[in-house]
Amino acid sequence: MVVLANPVLDQISLIKSPDPGDYLSSIPTIDLSSSSSPDAIVRACKEFGFFKVTNHGVSMDLVEKLEAEAVKFFAMPQSEKDKSGPSNPFGYGSKKIGMNGDVGWLEYLLLATSAEPFCESSIAFLRDRSSSSFRSALYEYITSMRKLVCQMLELMADGLQLKQRDTLSKLLQGNECDEIFRLNHYPPCPLLQGFNCGLTGFGEHTDPQIISILRSNNTSGLQIALSDGRWVSVPSDREAFFINVGDALQVLTNGRFRSVKHRVVANGLKSRVSMIYFGGPPLAQRIAPLPQLMEEGEQSLYKDFTWEEYKRAAYKSRLADYRLGPFHL
Repeated sequence: MVVLANPVLDQISLIKSPDPGDYLSSIPTIDLSSSSSPDAIVRACKEFGFFKVTNHGVSMDLVEKLEAEAVKFFAMPQSEKDKSGPSNPFGYGSKKIGMNGDVGWLEYLLLATSAEPFCESSIAFLRDRSSSSFRSALYEYITSMRKLVCQMLELMADGLQLKQRDTLSKLLQGNECDEIFRLNHYPPCPLLQGFNCGLTGFGEHTDPQIISILRSNNTSGLQIALSDGRWVSVPSDREAFFINVGDALQVLTNGRFRSVKHRVVANGLKSRVSMIYFGGPPLAQRIAPLPQLMEEGEQSLYKDFTWEEYKRAAYKSRLADYRLGPFHL
């Protein structure tokens, strides 16, 4: 691991800047208003485990409103932000990601969401009257994400030719669903100026949930791993949402869909703010390949487990660990 000789950066590793040819120029882009979107989504999930959507119906005014509130929070004095932490696992965190030694050049807010729509007990600042505009923007945004994620999963079901459109979407509906919302801020790092590299903002990992929806400001940094192991940068797009297939969806499709490995690289000049909605099922939900997808004689690639069992295992792992490994048959 390469590190900068500066104690401020701890042991955050450097990542070489991509060559011009390492940008993903043919990123799967799904127009949700198109009749061909179900088949296009299935192709993208099989090949990349990742795609972006346009004509999604989410108000950009709403998106920018929440982003502005996030920027306002991260611009607060450190002493004020620290009152909302440390994350355990929810709340404000800086540099440290999780409880197992992972670090990155970022600060973040991690919130548990519910039908309320969020567990205010998970983070202190949301109870502060001065953050009422933050709460309002968050409520509207999460409500929009719930609608979008259900639309996405129903289009997937159409593309997979499942008889019941809600086969997947019903897993993320109801008060017991396990949803998480994350706001990440990757600040500029002047110490990187002159280096042909970036800092690890968020290390390589897959998302354990069924699906996640990412939106970021107009700053690059997201990278995904292709099936051949190459890392490629994803150009930013303020108007679109990026969709990740999670580990649980890979299992539900018996490996037909690929849980995408991704990471974020922070640079020295521009601040990056991203907002990620993670859709997880109820803790007691059994995660196993859907019988409707299994061909005659096809065997499950995975042991049966509940979402709670998998979530517990994921929390005990490092970011880069292959979390599905112990659950393979």
